[in-house]
Amino acid sequence: MRLAGLLLIITMPLSAIAETAYVTDQLRLGLHRAEDTSDRSFRTLVSGQEVEILSQTRNYAQVRLPDGTVGYVKVAYLVPDKPAALIVTETQAENERLQQDLERTKAQFAGPAATIGALEQQVAEQQAALDAGTRRMSELQQQNEYFLSRQEQQRFSLPVSWVLGATSVCLIAGFLSGLWWIDYRSRKRHGGFRIR
Repeated sequence: MRLAGLLLIITMPLSAIAETAYVTDQLRLGLHRAEDTSDRSFRTLVSGQEVEILSQTRNYAQVRLPDGTVGYVKVAYLVPDKPAALIVTETQAENERLQQDLERTKAQFAGPAATIGALEQQVAEQQAALDAGTRRMSELQQQNEYFLSRQEQQRFSLPVSWVLGATSVCLIAGFLSGLWWIDYRSRKRHGGFRIR
């Protein structure tokens, strides 16, 4: 029973499921053909290199690179998470890509933004002109109401100049009529002769 448990513990690391791992930070790791990495490495892996773990023992793992190369490395130098340097590099690359996208988008919207700005300026100017026109119309309506009320008050009155003119005409006409009437009566009384 003990022997079965011991065999189970020993063989458990050998039957690992294929999983992704990364070479740790600031490291150059040799990829070997020998299972115990006792031979000379045939390839050097750098920090952040993605590898697929095919099998694993306590100290060594058989890995496959993205290009299909298979070899052995020490398990102590593999981590399940991306190293910080790789994350920073990827984040910087993504940041640069987003910055370029932002600049492209700004360039694309520069023309429409200028047009929108000009249109907003025109709207503001026309709104100011409309407000001024509305104020002027209100003033004219007030003046019109004032003149209409004055017209209503003076409906049956005549201008002073007309009254003075008519009075003058009447006085002159009356004076001349009076002179003619006196002259007519004087001639009638004296047989058609005018006496001075």
